[in-house]
Amino acid sequence: MLRVHSYESMGTFDGPGLRLVVFLQGCNFRCLYCANPDTIDACGGTPTKPEEILRMAIDQKPFFGKRGGITFSGGEPTFQAAALVPLVRQLQEAGIHVCIDTNGGVWNPAVEELFSLSDLVLLDVKQADPQRHNALTGRDNVQTLRTAAWLEEHGKPFWLRYVLVPGYSDAEEDIRALGQRLGGYKQIERVELLPYHTLGVHKYEAMGQEYKLAGTRENTPQELEHAAEILREYFPNVIVN
Repeated sequence: MLRVHSYESMGTFDGPGLRLVVFLQGCNFRCLYCANPDTIDACGGTPTKPEEILRMAIDQKPFFGKRGGITFSGGEPTFQAAALVPLVRQLQEAGIHVCIDTNGGVWNPAVEELFSLSDLVLLDVKQADPQRHNALTGRDNVQTLRTAAWLEEHGKPFWLRYVLVPGYSDAEEDIRALGQRLGGYKQIERVELLPYHTLGVHKYEAMGQEYKLAGTRENTPQELEHAAEILREYFPNVIVN
């Protein structure tokens, strides 16, 4: 069984083309700006048979076209890697493109197999500096960077995602550190620069939790473009989402 938080049909944000996005429960990070705090608890969500997700994906396959497919997000989908592996095999046997949206911070044999099977990985690197990464997520970034290196070494294509959080990851030195660390990776197909937003703040209120970045302003278009210009010095394909 998989513990599922929610679904998004015809998603256009989490991978190429139109996608069925499956948000799974459980996460090892505690990002200050998390938009889905209700997905963190590994015991939450709805127990779901993998066959049900396979059926949904096959039903929606006519809408995927040549580029679309299914994306497992969260939370952190590698929390449930052992249960995901056989499902991913079935999805690919059905001709469905599989994408994993991950923070790269979990590693075990099941996670390695999951990444080996997947068509594309969306790797969310929150910060290149380990101390600033810890301040932002409550965890270090050692395994995330090891995951990036593993994907590169094993020829697995991935997209690099980076959220520009004012005061935490938006300084020029932060952005250049990311480029200097990963800029030579040939398996990075694109870099997605994501703006900081507060769309999930109401969830904290509903859960009776404090939103620790209250008062943090959103990025200006000029700040986003400046950050993108810096990243383009290191990566050939940078997209501002």
